[in-house]
Amino acid sequence: MNIRIIGVPMDLGADRRGVDFGASAIRYAGLSDQLRRLGHSVHDIGNIVVPQPESQPIGNPHLKYLDPIVQVAEDLAQQVADALRSNEFPLILGGDHSIALGSISGVASVHRPLGVIWIDAHADFNTEETTPSGNIHGMILAALAGLGNERLTHVGGWTPKLNPDNIVVIGARDLDPGEQALLRAHHVHVFTMSSIDQYGMPEVLRQAIELAGRQGQGIHLSMDMDSMDPREAPGVGTPVRGGLSYREAHLAMEMLADSQRLVSMDVVEVNSILDQENATARLAVELILSALGKKIL
Repeated sequence: MNIRIIGVPMDLGADRRGVDFGASAIRYAGLSDQLRRLGHSVHDIGNIVVPQPESQPIGNPHLKYLDPIVQVAEDLAQQVADALRSNEFPLILGGDHSIALGSISGVASVHRPLGVIWIDAHADFNTEETTPSGNIHGMILAALAGLGNERLTHVGGWTPKLNPDNIVVIGARDLDPGEQALLRAHHVHVFTMSSIDQYGMPEVLRQAIELAGRQGQGIHLSMDMDSMDPREAPGVGTPVRGGLSYREAHLAMEMLADSQRLVSMDVVEVNSILDQENATARLAVELILSALGKKIL
């Protein structure tokens, strides 16, 4: 596989600072060398330029930093689409989860229809009407489905990027009330941690791959490191107890690799300021390797 690594040091979509170091931390944990050991070709193009929060006005308190987030999304979407057209697998390193607006917009411009598996403690399905915080990283999946502010929904000049029927959220355990209503109204497939407890990760992933990849379409994986239990991944901005175990997460990645349906991937919300000896970034590298073909035997 030819892999293009794109760093997006986005620190505008959330309240807690530190995720802008995430891409560097993942690289420092040995990502490129370990991908090459698997036999992949790696083309790391560095980081997209992202303005610092100190240099930008917050703007609308229900859509904080809207202008720079949209601009970065437009730039990233072009880079991702270019990678795919060059027969490269886009591997995007965040940054907060608002970067998925650009990564998925770029993939969806090439792969239509597109399925998405969104592994996250949160569903990120708010709009400016339902958000309790105004943080745009909590609105991205809704925007990709065509809901919310027009500036977010129309990145790349078109909407929607995703059919809710091809979106699968895994690991959710912290949902806002308005967000819950939107998820139900639009029939998004959500496997909460309770679902994983009840059915087990193998069955959840089997269904997720079937739902996101129906009709043979490609699947984008969006991996938020706060999906993990905080004991496994301490370096995230919005930790929530009761998350995925180390082996549950690896099994999910291994099953996605075996499906041979992945066309792109982003990994987000590694917060180096809050991490312990780069443990969360090192775990992110391990999960990326499993998703891209590393096996125990």
